[in-house]
Amino acid sequence: MNQSPAHADHPGISRRAADGCVGYLAPQGFLPELRQELGQGVTDLFDHLVLAAPPEKPVMWAANIWKDPMFIPIDSIGDAARKLRDIQRNWAHYPFALHRRAALIAEKLPKVSAKPLVFGSAAPTAPLGSWTLIDANTLLAAPHCSSPFPNGEVQFVEDRLGAPSRAYLKLWDLFTVLGEAPKAGEFCLDLGACPGGWTWVLQQLGARVLSVDKAPLDDRIARLPNVSYRSESAFALDPQTIGPVDWLFSDIICYPSRLLTLVQKWLASGLVRRFVCTVKFQGETDFATAQKLAEIPGSRLLHLHHNKHELTWIKQ
Repeated sequence: MNQSPAHADHPGISRRAADGCVGYLAPQGFLPELRQELGQGVTDLFDHLVLAAPPEKPVMWAANIWKDPMFIPIDSIGDAARKLRDIQRNWAHYPFALHRRAALIAEKLPKVSAKPLVFGSAAPTAPLGSWTLIDANTLLAAPHCSSPFPNGEVQFVEDRLGAPSRAYLKLWDLFTVLGEAPKAGEFCLDLGACPGGWTWVLQQLGARVLSVDKAPLDDRIARLPNVSYRSESAFALDPQTIGPVDWLFSDIICYPSRLLTLVQKWLASGLVRRFVCTVKFQGETDFATAQKLAEIPGSRLLHLHHNKHELTWIKQ
């Protein structure tokens, strides 16, 4: 059963006292990671939605951040919908409790499109607030959130024919969130490319791609225009044999510490303009290495909707 710590492991915390805090929605399955990032600042918990004392923290394990959550007393279903509409038009429901009552409130709010996005379309620009029903007479709502997608979950019209694996969705997700991607003619290095899902995305964007892996690319990907392949270990590759790179990509399955060493080698070369790397955790989450990556100037770590037990590290 979903509980707030005000009624469970945090006795004495008042729900009203949480006003003015920041809300962090953990990706499904990664609440412990988010809570470890937030430390002692947690004031209340509503399943995967964590309230913590301000100021807002640059957390890695958050699908969406509720920037200005507030508790709103309500008298009825109609009163709840009216109060939300009085604040703004667009709202996404985060399910927590009293699901039937919450669904009736949602029915009285303007519809927010839930259609899967065609890749290449811009992310929505209209403000999208988030709300949940925490008891029969109280809403928790935030008019301003970090993600333009409901609960930070971007869904796509998938390509089940062209891509050799579903890994391509991580790049679609990232490029949509960033609002930018490699341009036609730019040179991309795809390390650990097999079977070629990321190479496929980059080639579709018009980029020139060098795919590096000891295992071969899918034949369909290897035959695409502007794709070349080197049968070599990504870790043994000498940056000086490659030359300047617009974007370096890595979705290699390896321990985070080994990825950090790889990144440091390419940073030292001075040849790479932008990086996009998946940090894959095998077993326990390696917070120490993730923090070292996050501390590299100009970089950012985030959990995309299509990430699993992994983070995406970018350096622009």
